[in-house]
Amino acid sequence: MIESEGRAQAGLVLKKTGETCQGVTRIANEHCGGDPMGKQKYVRCSLRSIAKRIGTISHETVRNLLKDAGYALRVNVKRISGKSHPDRDAQFRHIQKRRKQFQKRGCPTISVDTKKTELIGNFKNNGALWGDEPNEVNMYDFPSDAECRAIPYGVYDTSRNEGHVCVGTEADTPKFAVNSIRNWWRRLGCKHYSHASELFVEADGGGSNGYRPRLWKYELQQFANETGMKIHVCHYPPGASKWNPIEHRLFGPISMNWSGQPLRSMRLMLSAIRGTTNKGNLSVTAERDRRKYKTKIKVDDEIMDSLNLTRSKACSNWNYTISPQLECGQ
Repeated sequence: MIESEGRAQAGLVLKKTGETCQGVTRIANEHCGGDPMGKQKYVRCSLRSIAKRIGTISHETVRNLLKDAGYALRVNVKRISGKSHPDRDAQFRHIQKRRKQFQKRGCPTISVDTKKTELIGNFKNNGALWGDEPNEVNMYDFPSDAECRAIPYGVYDTSRNEGHVCVGTEADTPKFAVNSIRNWWRRLGCKHYSHASELFVEADGGGSNGYRPRLWKYELQQFANETGMKIHVCHYPPGASKWNPIEHRLFGPISMNWSGQPLRSMRLMLSAIRGTTNKGNLSVTAERDRRKYKTKIKVDDEIMDSLNLTRSKACSNWNYTISPQLECGQ
């Protein structure tokens, strides 16, 4: 009743003045910021300070009136990826074209990347779960209290809607990345694509599977020699990693599946990954990689020159093919 009277009083004030957006809206406009040519606006002053200036309504009424005018409490939204690379659109088109070509020929097409590392232990995991009591977790996320730091590397089959995740605990290195692809091939790939002679890989432009690390290309060469397959690699442009299919088709569902659930053990984490699915019948396998990986391994020019690597004419830094080396009998 009091609230409705406050609204009525505010309405009378607006009518008496005969001006549009008098009262709350007028003060909001005085303290309004944002892009003058855009639609987004924000208010710098608090609800109580606006109510105090008007003097006839409460801050709750101010809140309701601001909502009616299109204002609300907002949080920052990450949408701006920065300055675009001049070849960004051309690379997107190239990746899409190549993926369709390989899928049409029945060749395996995979998307790869490293998911965000996770502390394994009794730590808070963002999200919420239905329950009668909340999960009690550590107040602070000290790495010293963790069982380990888990590094999930994913391989997503874009044709079969299948994912495989290798969880390491050492370091996110190019050797770890290629070993994860090797594990996927031995466990799933060779069964579904037993006669494949080519493999198409979509990867980010940076990180352990970026286009710059020499060790990434060297390890792919070893994998090509082992399998006898040509490995075609396409990297996404800088600042475009979120367009990599694995991000929203595999990593997104995994994060939703363990949302709000503390990852108290490696067994629990692997179980959550394996239990991930969605309306598209996504299936996921997972395993722990216990191998140790050295960091800062250098690959000299002589070894790089020996690789059987052919660069594409289109965006040559981002697109290349690694073929089995002849001396390996392929």
